[in-house]
Amino acid sequence: MDSEGILNFEIERLGKRIKPLEERSNRVALLRLAIVGVGIGAAFLTALLWNGTAAWLVLGLALVVFLGVVIWHRRFEHWIETLTLWRALKEDRLMRLQLDWENLSPPRPIDLKDKALAFDLDLTGQRSVHQLLDTTISRKGTQLLAEWLTGSRPDVAALTARQRIVRELKLRDRFRERFRLTYRLALRRELEGENLLEWLKTDFPSARLARALPIAAILVTANLVLFVLWQFFLYPPWFFLTLAAYIAFYYWNQKALENVLGAMARVNAELDKFRAIVQYLERASYRNAPHLETLCASFLNRAPTPSRQLRDTQVITAGVGLRNNPLLAVLLNVILPWDFLFAYLADRQRTRVAATLPEWVRVAQELDALIALANFAALHPEATFPEIRADATPVLSASELGHPLIPVRERVTNGLEIGTLGQVDILTGSNMAGKSTFLKTVGVNFCLAYAGAPVVASAFVARPFRLHACIRISDSIVDGFSYFYAEVKCLRTLLEELQAEQELPLLYLVDEIFRGTNNRERLIGSRAYIQTLLGARGVGLIATHDLELAHLAENNALARNYHFRDDVSNGRLIFDYRLREGPCPTTNALKIMEMEGLPVGERTGR
Repeated sequence: MDSEGILNFEIERLGKRIKPLEERSNRVALLRLAIVGVGIGAAFLTALLWNGTAAWLVLGLALVVFLGVVIWHRRFEHWIETLTLWRALKEDRLMRLQLDWENLSPPRPIDLKDKALAFDLDLTGQRSVHQLLDTTISRKGTQLLAEWLTGSRPDVAALTARQRIVRELKLRDRFRERFRLTYRLALRRELEGENLLEWLKTDFPSARLARALPIAAILVTANLVLFVLWQFFLYPPWFFLTLAAYIAFYYWNQKALENVLGAMARVNAELDKFRAIVQYLERASYRNAPHLETLCASFLNRAPTPSRQLRDTQVITAGVGLRNNPLLAVLLNVILPWDFLFAYLADRQRTRVAATLPEWVRVAQELDALIALANFAALHPEATFPEIRADATPVLSASELGHPLIPVRERVTNGLEIGTLGQVDILTGSNMAGKSTFLKTVGVNFCLAYAGAPVVASAFVARPFRLHACIRISDSIVDGFSYFYAEVKCLRTLLEELQAEQELPLLYLVDEIFRGTNNRERLIGSRAYIQTLLGARGVGLIATHDLELAHLAENNALARNYHFRDDVSNGRLIFDYRLREGPCPTTNALKIMEMEGLPVGERTGR
């Protein structure tokens, strides 16, 4: 059974489990209502026929039974919610497998320094690779995933480390699903890990808090003692003096207290979400997953455990939260040095977790992004993990290379081999034959490889390259750039990157070189430009309609020709999207014009 069949089976199975639970939950809800009615009725009859004391006993017994049924009912509701969310996760995976863009979650906002590669290769935005892969639960997780996918300069050590963890996660469906499910059960909004770290950056006046707490405690104690003496032993109301002193002392320290307590109040909303994830990672099994275990080592074999430390923090934030009621805040601070105490506890707790909390947050966010890559790997068993090696010879060898944004049933795969640096592959072919898609296919799979994900290929071995693309050129009214000038700037940047003193060579992808000018100048400029690229420290693929450029291979062995072809059958254009060696033997522009009813022959006469 393929991935789609397995997911459909699991969705159906979960639906069958949910339905009887919902029916039982409805029956228990009716039982709760019946217990209330019977309890009140029995108590009323008991009061009429017997006495009021017995009636209260009957009502109390009914209440005990009612509470027991409520607890029982909540268990049903919990299981229904869990299974419903679990089914939703399965449905989400199915939509990603089927490329059901209409029902997929819209892309979340990200911030990229360099958006050029992402724009050229459809890596981010609507119907993009990032949207397809993004199953993350945290804001930083989605940002990390986007940064990995759009990196044009690979870090081989980092991508290799990520790939090892993704390999292990690919085989651990339960781990990946429980990670997301645990969070969704805690709260449905995304995790804001940075909010957890914000209170660590707040300037806490530790020494001042340590000195202020005992003074505040002495003043509050004096208040209470003097109040009791005045109230019960007819002493003068000296407590007004100590209360005034306490109020003055409080306002003298108010800025420091608000700084500390405000930071704690802001972190409270994230603790529930994060603690649920931490508890799961503490209890999860890491058997036969040494790289995953190493990543999560900060959650393991610690005393006290990270979840216990976070619980202690939650207790403090709960105490701080009681101040939200103004009347309660006044009462608490009158009978206890409440704000001083919790500011001191907050400062002490911050000191305890200051060295470890950033690491817990970092690991959880990185794991979040890695799980997204592993979900993609699990959904696509036909994909393979690439080898990125500095000693790879040929410099690129890929078999059955396909594009992840094309449905599996429609996807046509091709092989590609580039033997040495300095080589330029010239792709010719008709309109719509597949040249641009193939350029994007090569680029997207390199980006997947650099992220640590599997690539859509049966084999993929390559040297690490810097990436550069000139595919989706656009003019700019705001900047005053014409299309042609924007294209020239992109190609100039390519030459600069190619000639730069960099450790890694350049892989460049160019679609329809110099398309923004006339035929004669385009041919002259394209020929000169490609001759400059031949033999340089990089490799490239250039798609073009100019069949004359194919002649470059006659005089330089580093230039190679490939093409995509088409055919006409029953008045329709047929494309097989297969990459073939040599220049394209046919063109289809006139065929398309003729089929659409446009004139294609020369007219004579006036």
